[in-house]
Amino acid sequence: MLPTSISLTSQSAADAGCKECRNHDELGFDFVFAYQPIVDLATRSVYAHEALVRGPNGESAYSILSQVTDANRYRFDQACRVQAIRGAAALGMKELLSINFLPNAVYRPEACIRSTFAAAQLYQFPIEKIIFEVTEGEQILDRPHLVNIFHEYRKFGFRTAIDDFGAGYAGLTLLSEYQPDIIKIDMELVRNVDTSKPKQAIVNGIVSMCAALNVRVLAEGIETTAERDFLHTAGIDLMQGYLFCRPALQAIGIVEPSSWA
Repeated sequence: MLPTSISLTSQSAADAGCKECRNHDELGFDFVFAYQPIVDLATRSVYAHEALVRGPNGESAYSILSQVTDANRYRFDQACRVQAIRGAAALGMKELLSINFLPNAVYRPEACIRSTFAAAQLYQFPIEKIIFEVTEGEQILDRPHLVNIFHEYRKFGFRTAIDDFGAGYAGLTLLSEYQPDIIKIDMELVRNVDTSKPKQAIVNGIVSMCAALNVRVLAEGIETTAERDFLHTAGIDLMQGYLFCRPALQAIGIVEPSSWA
């Protein structure tokens, strides 16, 4: 069932849509998704899969994102949500699905979320299994607006995450205003963390702070067993990176058995 406030059959909701929400022009370029597992080391299981945009033949995310402009940003953001959900459902994904969104493309959360609910309903993918994550390093033009989006998404039943935490300028301020379900530590802090005392101190501080705020910490970009072992000892169970599995183009990635050891 869709929340009554954004029912697809509700005329008031339709009227609430902004001009961009009603613009269905073609994007002018094609894209697909690669899905990368997020693992829970404590249970040795796959916790979620992040949907990562790619070109039709596996081209880089940059090859697609470089074609996103102010004119097509909303349509691209909406198309990403629908296609990520459709792909996850077609693959029979049972775990959580993490979708990146562009906060500057969301005009009114209650109106702009309609296509997500429609896709979840059409492809029978539970909304409680969807995580919306935003990159902390992205230029956020209006932080209060982003906080409002997060609150609305949580009210609708979605989980939320802040990606690349520690890479941008608004991290601690944003965290003080909104506590997501998950914080993903920027991979630059993860790289060689096992040999860097400053990085270790920062990671330990993030873990302690998030524990007090009841926020789960996810370390991404893990490539070595030494990085994995330090982070696990620091209290981080959620992990993502090439050590476990590379993004699988239009497929569900299989975690390397040796990566659990």
